Amino acid sequence: MKNSNPYFLNSVSELHHFLNIKKPTHPLVSVVNLDDINSFVAEEMMTIVYNFYTINLKKNFDAKVKYGQQYYDFDNGTMSFYAPKQQFSIEETSSVKVEGWMLVIHPDFLHGYPLAKKINEYGFFDYATNEALHLSEAEDEIIAGIMQNLQREIVERIDSHTQDVLIGHIDLLLSYCNRFYARQFNTRKKVSGDLLIRFEAILKEYFNEDKTETAGLPTVQYFADHLFVSANYLNDMLKNLTGQTTQQHLHNYLIEQAKELLTATNLSVNEIAYQLGFEYPQSFNKLFKKKTLMTPLEFKQSFN
Repeated sequence: MKNSNPYFLNSVSELHHFLNIKKPTHPLVSVVNLDDINSFVAEEMMTIVYNFYTINLKKNFDAKVKYGQQYYDFDNGTMSFYAPKQQFSIEETSSVKVEGWMLVIHPDFLHGYPLAKKINEYGFFDYATNEALHLSEAEDEIIAGIMQNLQREIVERIDSHTQDVLIGHIDLLLSYCNRFYARQFNTRKKVSGDLLIRFEAILKEYFNEDKTETAGLPTVQYFADHLFVSANYLNDMLKNLTGQTTQQHLHNYLIEQAKELLTATNLSVNEIAYQLGFEYPQSFNKLFKKKTLMTPLEFKQSFN
């Protein structure tokens, strides 16, 4: 039976207590060796909300992970990322003891550092669980090495330099994860290419069926929902594959549709704006000029 009440963990200390491990050395950052956690089986589904960042490197899964119609090609380690206030659920645990690391970072620890802003720019903190990062053996060694260095720094060397050193390690860790996700997109170009084809088909269908007149412009979330991926994952996948974000793809398609309507119909600029799903013609004019360096009217007149 599902427990409808989320279990909130607001501090690093509360997490350590929840996991039944010794108190953290530092109140705002911790590296947990998953070997130290006693496995348990939840009697019912448990929904948990962390009010801090968590980065997990887990090994020893006893089941294959499938993406689309293909199995993941790297089984050495799997990484998942959670931003503060995200919910996730535990249904049951495996009989095999999971190994790996958990890095816990309270947002207060990042205050005053550029990383406080930069960390929010990494899209993988909003990926779905099935969009985890799967590491090669060499990648696994790099991430595990940084985790071990972080743990040693926290436990053995707390002094006036500790925070700077820890921030540097966390920044390096996230940079590696960003690189490894780019590798994952590239090594799964067949899957990503299929996703791109489906995205383009949904985009064309939306306009061909005149959904813009009743529902307005489609959102990034609309495409993500229809492709069964998270909005951030779709955005990063498209950017890696084509160099353009989901929003840029939509805007480019809108401009091509607008050009066709401006040259092949007698519709006014305002009528075209409404037909394309813009609530205000001024928004259409602004986007069109940004993309073409001409107003819609100037573009229309250039063909007369």
